Amino acid sequence: MPEFSVNPHRFDPYKNFKFRVKWDGRYVAGVHRISGLRRTTDVVEQRDGSDPNHARLSPGVTRFEPLVLERGVTHDTEFEEWARKVLTVGAGLGGEVSLKDFRKDVIVELLNEAGQLVLAYQVYRCWVSEYQALSNLDANGSRLAIELIKLENEGWERDMDVTEPVEPSF
Repeated sequence: MPEFSVNPHRFDPYKNFKFRVKWDGRYVAGVHRISGLRRTTDVVEQRDGSDPNHARLSPGVTRFEPLVLERGVTHDTEFEEWARKVLTVGAGLGGEVSLKDFRKDVIVELLNEAGQLVLAYQVYRCWVSEYQALSNLDANGSRLAIELIKLENEGWERDMDVTEPVEPSF
């Protein structure tokens, strides 16, 4: 089977520089870096006393790595507002955390070079465990000021409804 069933002429895998992020039904502005989607499963060793001299291995608890999103600092308050739902400093007893809506599902979409959607992943029950409002500043540098959120999550899966598009030929 060819690597690309709809576009058998395509040889190169998809690049990592065209993507977008969506939550609450809308795209989040300015995200320029996302950490990878990664999961690990513990290995459980077991051995009966009468077994040969090696352990049997089986899967244990699965953990999903946090998703880190970075973007340049702007006047868009989307990151800050979500981080504030987890902790509002000075809100007083009972008002520090918005238990009703501090979790969100996030969609990460990968696009091909022509800007067509090629893959999508749904990341479940995310919440902000780290918020960086402003990166280090350097008067001698020429970098962007960066805002960052770290999203804990309870798993992700590929959206199988997103299929390989027919790529345009010019």
